[in-house]
Amino acid sequence: MTLHAGSPVAGCPQDLWREPDRDERALWEEARVVAARAYAPYSGFHVGAVVSAGAGLSYCGVNVENASYPVGLCAERAALAAAVAAGERRFAALAVATADGRDAAPCGACLQALGEFGDLEIVAQVGDEVRVAPLRALLTTPFQAPEAPRA
Repeated sequence: MTLHAGSPVAGCPQDLWREPDRDERALWEEARVVAARAYAPYSGFHVGAVVSAGAGLSYCGVNVENASYPVGLCAERAALAAAVAAGERRFAALAVATADGRDAAPCGACLQALGEFGDLEIVAQVGDEVRVAPLRALLTTPFQAPEAPRA
């Protein structure tokens, strides 16, 4: 679920957001293009996401809705899954955008999923402007599992 409204993300001070650099803006534009491919027959809210990884590679995802609403998949986690499936584990930024230009920022579940891979920059349209904020500023107290051996 991606948040959307005509104002900055609820609960986030406007001063934590900054202007995007050229690469971040391009990443957001790519997310906006891919958003048109979303499967959103129920909400009509088409969302795209692109995550940038090492060596200049990026991976995209779109939201995929389902008649059983909780089964749907957010664009941000779809992009993350595509990158992980390709073997990526380090990310610089994730951009999220809508096909129709509405504000959109990652939901808490997506922020938590992204947080598993460290702090990255989130590029999103908030308050009708494309802005950038560090993940740690949007997800201040992520859930962390006790240390366990990793496979």
